[in-house]
Amino acid sequence: MRLTDERDGVGTLENAGETRTNVAARDTAANASLADWVQLVRPAQWTKNLLLFAALLFSGHLFHGRDLIVVCAAFACFCMVASGAYVMNDVRDCERDRRHPEKARRPLPAGRIRPASAVRLSLVLMSLAVVGSMLLGWPFALLTIAYLVLQVAYTFSLKDMVILDVMAIASGFVLRAVAGGVVIDVPISPWLIICTFLLALFLGFSKRRHEVVLLSTSATDHRTSLREYSPYFLDQMISVVTASTVVAYASYTASPEVHSRLGTDKLYLTIPFVLFGIFRYLYLVHQKEEGGNPTQLLLSDRPLQVGVVAWVLTAALLLYWR
Repeated sequence: MRLTDERDGVGTLENAGETRTNVAARDTAANASLADWVQLVRPAQWTKNLLLFAALLFSGHLFHGRDLIVVCAAFACFCMVASGAYVMNDVRDCERDRRHPEKARRPLPAGRIRPASAVRLSLVLMSLAVVGSMLLGWPFALLTIAYLVLQVAYTFSLKDMVILDVMAIASGFVLRAVAGGVVIDVPISPWLIICTFLLALFLGFSKRRHEVVLLSTSATDHRTSLREYSPYFLDQMISVVTASTVVAYASYTASPEVHSRLGTDKLYLTIPFVLFGIFRYLYLVHQKEEGGNPTQLLLSDRPLQVGVVAWVLTAALLLYWR
């Protein structure tokens, strides 16, 4: 009888300990700081949506006040839908991210924000994005909804499919570029779509390579599709898309159609900056074992920043200084 009582006492203590742990976890989540919520929506990733301004720049409408305001509003819509998608993705991958050396520190895997609260935030952001996009016209709204559907499909299915996972990411970049032209009703050059898709594939495969190298044998615990990748296989695909990107951009700058539409035949002067940006990124991927977060690299690597700014300024000078 005494033994039973002792066991019951131990069980009671264990249950009490578990209860205190659960209460502490709930209190931690309930007291999430503003910084945690900001980190959850990943504002640094909004830089990807700057691609919406590409059509504005290359259509010659950069200094058209109304078009600039409209594209800024479109940028805000895509930032909201992208943040909603990131939050949704973090909720789904919460358990996997706890086993990741870097992602484990995010608010959801670390337990600082409740999954239910994150889901509500995701739905609010996506709803606001769709409503806002409708105010900018149905063509833009349809592209915004298509981007949202793509993100949902990626989160729950495509991200676990080898090759298709990266192609889905690249398609999201293309939708951004097209949406930037549609919202101000300017023609979309096929070259913009081709170059955007190839460059996004380059970044996507580089990111997968970083994940495979960083996680090594535990890569499949984090992402199912990583089981089908290897550094050698990814290097082969990176080589293909790197060459294709450079050739496509060079062909774009030399196209007679582009010369006629943009009013300049000097865009080839921007090719060195494109080459430098790609080579610098390859250097960071292969020599520094970086590349897992393209946005972070863009925001932290000074030579890469200088190359991008030099490309933008040179292109703007050639297009607008007649």
